[in-house]
Amino acid sequence: MAVAKVTIREIARRAGVSKGAVSYALNGQPGVSEATRARVLAIAEELNWVPNPVARQLSVARSETFGLILARPAQTLSEEPFYMAFVSGLEGVLSSKSYALTLRTVSGPADELEAYRKWSREKRVDGVVVVDIKAEDPRIPLLRQLGLRAVLVGDPQLTDGMTCVWTDSTTAMTAAVDHVAGLGHRHVARVAGPADHGHVWIRDHAFAAATRRTGLSAEVMHTDFSGDQGAAATRTLMSSGRPPTAIIYDNDLMAVAGLSSLANLGVRCPDDVTLIAWDDSTLCQIAHPTLTAMSHDVVGYGAEVALRLFELLEGAAPAAHLYSTPELRIRQSSAPPPN
Repeated sequence: MAVAKVTIREIARRAGVSKGAVSYALNGQPGVSEATRARVLAIAEELNWVPNPVARQLSVARSETFGLILARPAQTLSEEPFYMAFVSGLEGVLSSKSYALTLRTVSGPADELEAYRKWSREKRVDGVVVVDIKAEDPRIPLLRQLGLRAVLVGDPQLTDGMTCVWTDSTTAMTAAVDHVAGLGHRHVARVAGPADHGHVWIRDHAFAAATRRTGLSAEVMHTDFSGDQGAAATRTLMSSGRPPTAIIYDNDLMAVAGLSSLANLGVRCPDDVTLIAWDDSTLCQIAHPTLTAMSHDVVGYGAEVALRLFELLEGAAPAAHLYSTPELRIRQSSAPPPN
């Protein structure tokens, strides 16, 4: 009587993990915890599992593709300079190694999770870049379960020990608040991104701490990063009973939209209000007046993420990599408050 051949599917069922996780464990690849690896190996030994030479050969084949999923409207992405520069940095490294980038936009978190499952099931990608990290992000346990190599673009306090590349938002925000306080401003506002985004949450805390320390009164308005909402937030702030004399924006698109709103309201920059942008870009440098900005090399940021993903592909252990601390570039939009 023939004995049924033990399959990876059966090992996965008994271990309570995905087939991908079993494959990583059996082939000695990163992507699973040591406890999971030990459990999978013990079950395989108990079942007298013997690898299929053809399947093993296929399992080590690579798609030569990395994936990036963006849960933002396509129109917003086309307008926002950050992602154009970031993807350019990724592509520069990938093309030099004959790799491709699969870029998808989805409508929300559930669709993003399902896309990762599909990519893993169909072996579409060798690894993924994960952006807009959130506190207790549901993508992190899923990526571990699927055994998908991933580099998270975010602060290590948000990434639960997975490989990440980050910029120091706390130090940059502190420098921006110190700048406006040093000019003599006493009431400052911040036009921020979505409150559930991890890097926005970190900036929220840094902004609150810095304004308390410097004795500034402060207010924050959260938006979706779009120019439309940046302009609307600016109009709301400047139409209040006590408008701010300085506004810090979470990206350059909102800052330029805010500058346009000020002109429509008859408010002068920097005579009446100082503006500061995040993610310095050409938009900040060609605006009139030119915009003070927290500046860092976004193209280089994307390239660094790609390099770290290739390191994971070759077996590197998970690690946190600080890429840069954005530097404050002071331009024409900074001035003391009106008398």
